[in-house]
Amino acid sequence: MDFRPGEVIFLDGVRVTSPARTWLDLAQLMGVDEIIAAGDSVVCSHGDDHPVPRVPLGTIEELKAAVAAHPGMRGVRKARLALDLVRVGADSRQETRMRLALLDAGLPEPVLNYGIFNGWGMAAVWPDAAYVREKIALQYDGGHHGEVHQYHRDIRRQALTERLGWRD
Repeated sequence: MDFRPGEVIFLDGVRVTSPARTWLDLAQLMGVDEIIAAGDSVVCSHGDDHPVPRVPLGTIEELKAAVAAHPGMRGVRKARLALDLVRVGADSRQETRMRLALLDAGLPEPVLNYGIFNGWGMAAVWPDAAYVREKIALQYDGGHHGEVHQYHRDIRRQALTERLGWRD
């Protein structure tokens, strides 16, 4: 294997490939939508005002650099196609799939994890995807949303979203 400087790092004392190089290596094995989801996972971040702050593993620029550094590598064409659709803000593969389905349906790109503010000027709800001008909040509710506690939290979240003037 041909590794460029910075593509091999140490994590807890173990030598591993960087997130960007790992993402590029996965492009050999995955379809474009899965590569997009993996890229979204690498670049996902949320600020300190989000209920679950998150530091990205890498940046879109690092993904682009990995692609540029390996023009003849197997899977690089798929990775190049995926790069145009990698976005910061999707917390899961299913959220990425929801975003891609919206785009495939001809809808505009939604804003990911947009903070909806309450009357005191504080972000109160963070929908997975939002159409801000239309005040439409979209949530992807995975399997754990069927659990009683989460189901009740989801009902409260929906009620709050609607009180703030949005459709959920």
